[in-house]
Parts: sequence; C-alpha cells; structure tokens
Amino acid sequence: MTARFIVLYETPADPAAFDRHYRDVHLPLARRLPGLRRYTLGRDMGAVRGGEPYYLLAELEWDTMEELRAAFASPEGRATATDSAHLQGLTPVRSMIYTVEESVL
Repeated sequence: MTARFIVLYETPADPAAFDRHYRDVHLPLARRLPGLRRYTLGRDMGAVRGGEPYYLLAELEWDTMEELRAAFASPEGRATATDSAHLQGLTPVRSMIYTVEESVL
C-alpha cells in the first residue's frame, strides 16, 4: 500500500513571491522529510467542472501511512508544517492524506 499527502494551492495574489518562497524555502524543507519516496508538482491545471483550477498541486508519497505520519511528526516535518503556515498567508491551501489502492483493468 502507498500513502500520499496532497496539497492544493489556489492562485496567489502575488504568484512571483509565492513561487520564489515555494522554490527557495518550502521545497528544500519538504524534500528532507524522512522516508519520502516521491515528490511531484502539477502546474497548468484546467478545471473540468466548474470553479477555478488550482495554481499548484503537490503530491508526496511514502510506503505506508505510518511512515507518512512519522515524517510529519519529525523535526523536519514540524519545520515543513511551520513553513506551510507562511504559504497559507500567501494563498488558500487545501491538503489531505490518503492511501492508494491499485486496481486491475
């Protein structure tokens, strides 16, 4: 089973300031999370049904939910969460954790 943490960022009032902080501060913090297997970013999204598309999507992956939770309880996880509060001051943010089930087609 795979565990994922997804973060959805709305369009910031100042995209250049948001991108600079995300690239120079937040991304290096998040990449140090213990056990992190994969970190992907999604840009140039288009809404399929109603509403505005998100500005940025971040998806982080661990082998298990226990590893994900331990990563965010670590000193690196607390530092990343503290910086996330700064990002929330720049734009609305939604996040969630979930497990991935593989299905056979």
